[in-house]
Amino acid sequence: MQAASFVPSSAEYIRVLPETILTVFGTLMLIFEGFAGEHHRKNLGYLAVLGILAAMAASVAAGSMPGSAFGQFLVVDAFGTFFRLLVLLVGLLAVMCSMSYLTREESDSGEYFALILYSLVGQSLLAVSNELIMVFIGLEISSIATYIMAGFLRDDKRASEAAIKYFLLGSFATAFLLYGVAWIYGLTGTTNLTEIRKYLIDPQAIAAPWMVGVCVALIFVGFAFKVSAAPFQAWTPDVYQGAPAPVTAFMSAGPKAAAFAVLLRVFTTAFTGLGEHWIPVVWVSALLTMVIGNFAALTQVNIKRVLAYSSIAHAGYVLVAVTAHSEIGTAAAMFYLASYAFMNIGAFAVVTHFARRGERFVLVDDFAGLAKRQPITAGLFTIFLLSMIGVPLTAGFFGKFYIFKAAFDSNLIWLAVLGLLNSAVAAYYYLRIIVVMYFHDPVEGQEPLTDLAPGIRLTLWGSAAATLILGFFPSLLLDIANQSALLPR
Repeated sequence: MQAASFVPSSAEYIRVLPETILTVFGTLMLIFEGFAGEHHRKNLGYLAVLGILAAMAASVAAGSMPGSAFGQFLVVDAFGTFFRLLVLLVGLLAVMCSMSYLTREESDSGEYFALILYSLVGQSLLAVSNELIMVFIGLEISSIATYIMAGFLRDDKRASEAAIKYFLLGSFATAFLLYGVAWIYGLTGTTNLTEIRKYLIDPQAIAAPWMVGVCVALIFVGFAFKVSAAPFQAWTPDVYQGAPAPVTAFMSAGPKAAAFAVLLRVFTTAFTGLGEHWIPVVWVSALLTMVIGNFAALTQVNIKRVLAYSSIAHAGYVLVAVTAHSEIGTAAAMFYLASYAFMNIGAFAVVTHFARRGERFVLVDDFAGLAKRQPITAGLFTIFLLSMIGVPLTAGFFGKFYIFKAAFDSNLIWLAVLGLLNSAVAAYYYLRIIVVMYFHDPVEGQEPLTDLAPGIRLTLWGSAAATLILGFFPSLLLDIANQSALLPR
């Protein structure tokens, strides 16, 4: 008997249009790389901007016709559209931040921007994946491009070391994820998240409950590495320190948001009926992540390592929302990830500008007197740091407020209290940077600062505006997050 042929509808092609556009633009940049002269390669960044804007428009169009695509491998819904737009916006800011950086480092190349677009393809796929096989493919597309970007400056030993560490540990974590996927397929006979949920929700259908727990644990290990959750966060400070500053900005926000998107989808869809088993594990991981990130940051002298451990701590806050295992918690995580993306990219944009050629000025003490040398830059950096602390009228304040509210609503009293105490500890190392900028004298003989490059200026002002707007009017994004958090449970 001849099998029926599968013919995708036009709607299904539209649902994967963002990834198609990104792939086409990334390939075009690799082609144009060979024709562009040495002095014109920096202009390929504008082509990347055009590709990302087109993909954002396509994401909106795809979101207007929700549904599954290609045999339910992908599902386009409000949740996926939210994260698609978020990672694309992160990619846009990273491209603008990178153009002047690559020129300064004499490394202008279309390959760099193509890698950003290819990484965005993987992240966009993660946002709408409804199959564990698709999750693995999306993670690999995103991760491989990011591994290469981390070591893009081939003459820089720090970048090469960061790329090797990231690749080896990332591959190790991916093996855990893939092993968990293989086990869950062996138990349920499917890798579709909805079908797994239907199978696991029936206790009589589970022949070996302990094996399901092993599967969930293995899959969580893979995701925990990607989001820098304890005890799998050890790679983060070394990779963030060694990678080029714009790459660090990109991978601290984009891949992390995409990884949290798929973590939320998998655990609130496929494993929602096993909440009493995985919630305690995530509870412990959230607490360890906050504690390790915040207390390790207290002793750091390198600004990139401070922000790296800060990134670990912020992952812990998002895990608090995941532990809440509720629609309010999912919406809080979505709001916080968007807020964190703006303030973190803005902070790394300042580091990108201040570090100068070869990233020679990346110590906290190097920022001494920045308020006197470039008061506007110092003021913008202060906005991002205050938002990371969670000062009222910033996006970070409402992000933490909604996360801890979700924790209290789910009776996670101790986790919320310990999270609040961790936020108080974090205030020290953020305020230390502000004190150095405003109350210490500039270092004598330090190389003069240049004016902000147009791309970095746009990144800084755009990120600062978003941080303040979400601080004054959080409902603008929270209402969207609440409507997008309606995943099957």
